[in-house]
Amino acid sequence: MCEIKIAVIGLGYVGLPLARLFSTKYETIGFDMNQSRVDALMAGHDATLEVSDELLQSAIKNGFRCTANVNDIRYCNFYVVAVPTPVDENHNPDLTPLYGASTTVGKVISKGDIVVYESTVYPGVTEDECIPVVEKVSGLKYNIDFFAGYSPERINPGDKQHTVEKIRKVTSGSTPMIAKKVNEVYASVIAAGTHLAPTIKVAEAAKVIENSQRDINIAFVNELSKIFTLMGIDTQDVLEAASTKWNFLPFKPGLVGGHCIGVDPYYLAQCAQRYGYNPEIILAGRRMNDGMGEYVANQLVRLMLKKGIQVLNSEILILGFTFKENCPDVRNTKVVDIYNALKEYNLNITVYDPWASSETVRQEYNIDIINALPQFKYDAIVLAVAHQEFEKVNIDAWKAKDSVVFDVKGLLDKSNVDGRL
Repeated sequence: MCEIKIAVIGLGYVGLPLARLFSTKYETIGFDMNQSRVDALMAGHDATLEVSDELLQSAIKNGFRCTANVNDIRYCNFYVVAVPTPVDENHNPDLTPLYGASTTVGKVISKGDIVVYESTVYPGVTEDECIPVVEKVSGLKYNIDFFAGYSPERINPGDKQHTVEKIRKVTSGSTPMIAKKVNEVYASVIAAGTHLAPTIKVAEAAKVIENSQRDINIAFVNELSKIFTLMGIDTQDVLEAASTKWNFLPFKPGLVGGHCIGVDPYYLAQCAQRYGYNPEIILAGRRMNDGMGEYVANQLVRLMLKKGIQVLNSEILILGFTFKENCPDVRNTKVVDIYNALKEYNLNITVYDPWASSETVRQEYNIDIINALPQFKYDAIVLAVAHQEFEKVNIDAWKAKDSVVFDVKGLLDKSNVDGRL
């Protein structure tokens, strides 16, 4: 292949940091169908906060650019697809964004070019679902006219320590020669190094089990939390004691949302079912974690009743709405499950989150949130997300005469809370 010219398709939490990194070594252009997103990036600001304004502006100054015009990426020869892979309301994999991105690639790919997929999928999606779309649109033949690779994303939203270049990258290619080339391109910018998998399907499988494993481990401690709560034992104290053993895995109970851990197990489960196997442990873990929002809501109401607090029309404050701390990402947040379950009790709920976009939350969930400190007294307070702003917050300032505080994240001093996971 001649000089590498990279196009990254999809400029979200995964695509933008990767594109910015590639631009330090190669001529790189980012493509996204959302013109307003492109305009904001070219103005030097990333709303996801994954790339700082300083880094983004420096990259643009040095030649990196973004576009919503597909013709602008026609001259590239190394295409990277980094679009979301969600599930639908029935938890079935939704490959619509991948089909769309593959169609885009098909319109511009030329002989000898390589397309690498980063989106999380079950084994076989790249070659059985995506590549046929590229072939149909382009009229080119796979592994004759163009080639493919798979390098699963390992972005951790909001994490400023484990950034893309500091996380070891799995790579793969559709032929041994292409696999080596894909690996070389990634290895040239990933400081942590790469691992070349023997096949694309192995790389796909490696990614989908990473988050499934975490999901199952968190489900286990969530179940422990339910058991120990019934026994009157503090789960956090138990985990702290157990963690003194060298090989104990320090997972904590909580809400499991987001675009990875709360989604990927469904991809693996459906794949298994296609082969006639019912994945009992994987799906049991999903059921446990998907039910934690409702569980928190019910525990809060139970504690209110024990204190003699009038539940109907009571004032509730939820601290945090994003799926994890210190990032604005609200995709698949499980805080909404707490909100919806509490609404069933006819409560007045205020959601305060200094990180989340109130406009995005309104559009996605039809919920109004506030971004400024509330000036009110509440009958119950739920700390749902461990934003740094909440670490030193004065909970007492929001408490009514008799109030309940439930700490989902174990962030607050336990002497100041009535319940926690």
